[in-house]
Amino acid sequence: MPVFFLPPRSITPPTVSVTGDLLTHLRDSLRIEVGETLLVADGADRRYRIEITAITKQLMTGHVIDVIPRPARRAPSLILGQALVKGEKMDWVIQKTTELGVHTIIPVQSRQSIVQLKPDRIGTQTARWKRIALEAAQQSEQWQVPTIAAPLSLSSHLTQKPAHSLALILTERRDHASTLANMALPASPETSILVLVGPEGGWTEEEVATAEGAGYVPLTLGPKILRAETAAITAIGILQHRLGELG
Repeated sequence: MPVFFLPPRSITPPTVSVTGDLLTHLRDSLRIEVGETLLVADGADRRYRIEITAITKQLMTGHVIDVIPRPARRAPSLILGQALVKGEKMDWVIQKTTELGVHTIIPVQSRQSIVQLKPDRIGTQTARWKRIALEAAQQSEQWQVPTIAAPLSLSSHLTQKPAHSLALILTERRDHASTLANMALPASPETSILVLVGPEGGWTEEEVATAEGAGYVPLTLGPKILRAETAAITAIGILQHRLGELG
């Protein structure tokens, strides 16, 4: 069953209120009726199984019949720094890495990014990415919707590396670079793993060197050269498998 995210102010046990776009989706698209049950979440530590008690044009209300606390985290959180890629490819990365359980996605403007976001489009585009992440988190029953940061230049991103994190940058054609299969990973849920993935044209040597100087460890996914969007999804999938969160 999909889980639908609500702002905390809409959840006041034993009553839950649904308005806005989600109300329209549940009522008109999913044809939810009085008496049916739904799973809703506050985006933090609890899910609520509710029974729908009333539906109007402006409001859907439900009664809480079960509260499900979030299990304790067992593994580091994952942060994806994704260099901007064209159109639907970026949408695909956000959707699929959300399904895989990434915690944060940071769009990065790199030197060889084909996409160059105009300042007056950043707000609109970021809002679109947030909607994609929300829908993917609901469909895949995540406990929270990943944070979608505003796009940053690579230089700005490199100065904001979180504390207590392992920072990685995916590269290609490096014979002696580590791989995700053999790299030592942190185990504590208090830590994070940040992985930077380049654009269609890859990182420049200068960008990789700058990242290494900022504490990023270069690594590869092996001898195959993957498309940018494939590399991002593959890297997050491998990390989740090694951390015991997938497979």
